[in-house]
Amino acid sequence: MFVPGLVAFAVYRSAKHGMSLAEPVTLLLLSGLVSLVTAICAYRVGRGVPFAQLASADGARRIGWILAWIGFVYGVQLSLLVLALLWLVGYDYAKHPDGPAMMAMIIPSTAVARDAFEIGYVRWLEASGRPFVTFPDGAGLRALLARVTPALAGWVAAGAVSCVGLSMLLAAVVSGDMAVLAQGAVVTMAAGTVGLLAFFAGQGAGAAWMTGLSSTRWTELVKFWWWPGLAFASTYYLVLVGGCLYVLKQPMSSPGLFAGVAGLVGGVMALYCYYLGHRREIENRQPGGVPSALLRCPFVMGILGKSREAIAGTALTESAAVFDKNSQRASS
Repeated sequence: MFVPGLVAFAVYRSAKHGMSLAEPVTLLLLSGLVSLVTAICAYRVGRGVPFAQLASADGARRIGWILAWIGFVYGVQLSLLVLALLWLVGYDYAKHPDGPAMMAMIIPSTAVARDAFEIGYVRWLEASGRPFVTFPDGAGLRALLARVTPALAGWVAAGAVSCVGLSMLLAAVVSGDMAVLAQGAVVTMAAGTVGLLAFFAGQGAGAAWMTGLSSTRWTELVKFWWWPGLAFASTYYLVLVGGCLYVLKQPMSSPGLFAGVAGLVGGVMALYCYYLGHRREIENRQPGGVPSALLRCPFVMGILGKSREAIAGTALTESAAVFDKNSQRASS
């Protein structure tokens, strides 16, 4: 992570003299390209094979996914997140482009390096003979979306509608400079709560999800509500705020804009958490236990089908294994 950060800084210093990084689109494209190169390099290190063998070993589709999604798209999203955070604390990129532009290139590259390396390491484990039910390449989510059930559609709609409704009610009460913070807090809590419920709904049909929710200890519920619930909801909210400010170039003052952002955050969180619950249900049918920390990880949740022997060989702590056993006992 340190080396990609230095490389991104060097690219920033060089680009600063050759192009205008005060233009948001130029900055985002450059950040995406730097993250793209970082992603494939970090993936290769985790994968443990030379560049010349990557395409033949993992296939062009998976390498393209690493380049496009984990590299470019993820890097652009993180740049928008950084710009939005700096805007909230009064360091507006539109007024002071140099500092925010530098951070919007360095921070995404380090995060992309970490996640791409983890995915490469998972692929190395898979190639070494450890069994996996799924791989964290989005194939499971695409399969779920290919056969959208009424339950999934209902939860996505519930997340979007509830967040839009709360946003519109809040817009009638809070306006001005505090509106973005107030909207962010309310939307984050609402989307995180819907995500928690959607997670249990993904595990069971009908009223079964309510049984799973009621039988789970409150400490475990709080942990999931915090991560990925609140953490990811706030992240999506800030990314969308950054996109509105610097891509669409729309001031965050319109109730309609707030409602649109809220609806997207609520819908995405419901979809993401329902998918996590769906995968949890599939993995519960497999031999061996699955630590809850892995089930909440956005990029390594493909480490779901490993046997107990494989799990024991990883860096998971004994306390995580005990926690997972208690969680399975409560849900059963």
